[in-house]
Amino acid sequence: MEIVQVPSGFCQSQQSDSSERLMPSEEFTQIYDAYYTRIYKYVCYRINNHYAAEEICSHIFEVVISKYSSFSPEKSNFEVWLFAIARNAVTDYFRSRKKKRAVFSLDSILEMVLAKPSPEDMVIQGDNNRALFLALAKLSDKERNIIAMKYAAGLKNSEIADLLGVSGSNIGVVLYRSLKKLQKELDKGGFLNE
Repeated sequence: MEIVQVPSGFCQSQQSDSSERLMPSEEFTQIYDAYYTRIYKYVCYRINNHYAAEEICSHIFEVVISKYSSFSPEKSNFEVWLFAIARNAVTDYFRSRKKKRAVFSLDSILEMVLAKPSPEDMVIQGDNNRALFLALAKLSDKERNIIAMKYAAGLKNSEIADLLGVSGSNIGVVLYRSLKKLQKELDKGGFLNE
C-alpha cells in the first residue's frame, strides 16, 4: 500500500497543527473517483465557470487530503463532510471575486473567439441558459445552494439537511417553493414547460 505524504503547506489556506498528514493513495483514488463528478457539477452549477470550477475542485481535494485525519464519522457521514468543504470553497471563491473588479471568465472570452454551432442553436441555448440563470439569480443564496446540492451534486434531502443543520422536511419545503419560484419566473419569460 502506497502512502500519500502531504507536506505541510500543501494547501496554503487549510493548514493544521500536525506536521504531516498521511492518507493511503488507494483510498484517495476511491474517494476521488466516487465524488469528483458530483463535486464538479455542484461547483460548476454554483459559479457558472468551468475553468474556475476545475481549480476549486482541485482545492477541495487538496483539503480532503490534508484534513482527512480530522474527519469524524461520529459527527457526520463522509459525504456531508466533503460537501461542507465544497460549500466553503465556493463561498471563498465568491468572497475573493468581490475583492476583484472587472474579472472576465475564460468561458466568456472563449465564446467570443471560438467557432460556434449554428447561430440558431446558439440563440436558443443562450436564451434558455440566460433565462434560467436570471431566474436563479432571483432566488436567495440559500435557495440556490440547496438547488445546487440537490440537482447538481445529487445529494439527498437528508444529506443536505445534515450539511445545513436543518430538518429534511425543511429542505423539501424550500426545494418545492424554490422550484415554484423558478417556474413562475421562467413562465414570465415565455419558457412554458420547456
